[in-house]
Amino acid sequence: MTPTVLSDAQLDHFLQRGHVTIPQCFSRELAREWTDRAFQRLGYDRNDPTTWKVSRTHMALERQDDLKTFAPRAYAAACDLVGGEQRVKRPAMFFSEGFIVNFSEGADRPWEAPSAKSPGWHKDGNWFHHFLDSPEQALLMIFIWSDIKPRGGGTFIACDSVGVVARFLAEHPEGIAPGGFDFPGLAAQCHDFVEVTGDVGDIVLMHPYMLHAVSQNHSGIPRFITNPALSLVDPMDFNRADPCDTSPVERAVLQGLGKDRLAFAPTTPRRLIVSEQHKMQEKLRADEKAKLAALAR
Repeated sequence: MTPTVLSDAQLDHFLQRGHVTIPQCFSRELAREWTDRAFQRLGYDRNDPTTWKVSRTHMALERQDDLKTFAPRAYAAACDLVGGEQRVKRPAMFFSEGFIVNFSEGADRPWEAPSAKSPGWHKDGNWFHHFLDSPEQALLMIFIWSDIKPRGGGTFIACDSVGVVARFLAEHPEGIAPGGFDFPGLAAQCHDFVEVTGDVGDIVLMHPYMLHAVSQNHSGIPRFITNPALSLVDPMDFNRADPCDTSPVERAVLQGLGKDRLAFAPTTPRRLIVSEQHKMQEKLRADEKAKLAALAR
């Protein structure tokens, strides 16, 4: 399967380290407009840190956009990684203003570089039962809405975690509930840790089995990201008739398992879950609407 956007070097980087960055996918002007609105939604003053009441927050999922039209280069690169647009669940909608804002997390503590001992390692996906071939998350994406310098709150990632998570899921064909992962134990098997940095408009495409964690923000500058997922029409297939049809995402799993192919099948039904976070998002959305209404008076 011939890629349309990604170079051989970028594909190799994704296979070896689980992620690739697509630069300048949206403008600084748009990012400034939307993050200004985020401060209004929160009831905070961008220029007055004394109004930042929390060190970190997940904002309500509000606006939706289609990745294909919003960031066409990132969408094309994502299609390269999952094996073509025909495999992507369309439309590829995402919540573009569900910001995760790190104002000053851990600023009161000495800086600690990412390691297996960093708190909060996890794999995303609190809305479905996890299998080795789950279609709900074919890629994770980090949209960077504010410049992220070192020690500026950039997400910690464990670049060698794809194989670790793949082996764990392969051992559990019955599937794993979102709360059923031993994340500290999985992180303890990893050794390649990175702090994600980048510029406004960059989009980082990550393998869905990438463990990641919150980092400290010592910069004094609020860090804005969003982290939507790309879904597939059908489950991943690790036993395709033509090996050339195996996507880089699937190849990374097989590579982590040390196999050329694998006939995998879940032993329990797939199912979606209404998460506590979803319920909390509904409350946050109502709170933000009240704040915006108060500003409009």
